[in-house]
Amino acid sequence: MEPRPSPLLLCHPVHLVSFGFGSGLSPFAPGTMGTLAAWLLYPLLRAMPLSDAAFLALLFAFFVVGVFAAHHTGKVLGVPDHGAIVWDEMVAMWLVLSFIPSSLIWQAIAVLLFRLFDILKPPPIRQADSRFRNGFGVMFDDLLAAAYTLLALAALVRLHAMLFGAGAGT
Repeated sequence: MEPRPSPLLLCHPVHLVSFGFGSGLSPFAPGTMGTLAAWLLYPLLRAMPLSDAAFLALLFAFFVVGVFAAHHTGKVLGVPDHGAIVWDEMVAMWLVLSFIPSSLIWQAIAVLLFRLFDILKPPPIRQADSRFRNGFGVMFDDLLAAAYTLLALAALVRLHAMLFGAGAGT
């Protein structure tokens, strides 16, 4: 069992990021709490006057920051991919949300699918999770879960459009 990190770690900016502004300190399902925090924060991120390309560049910067933050926090905690480190879930969820219809139902489905893929870790996610270590590994396996989520959502959008007509994605 992983040691519970102290909330005092939130005083350090690196840990504040790693712990998803505190959402990762939840005693119950910290990865899910980080994903839900990302979903709640997404409208604030998208409210910034950024083009889609600039928003993707911002997410890339968040990924790079996450690599370093997760690595540092993992070293401090003595567990490279501690469950309280949820910045990886947040960045991956923001990526997913940026590519899907903005309706609440599609976003909720995206959250559920992402958590499913992140927890089950189907191939090659499990292999990447065991192969890549430290901050990059922490961040990368969630990008793969995001890719699975986007593929599954694309299939659902396509199926919905086939069954119910052209306006299906909205």
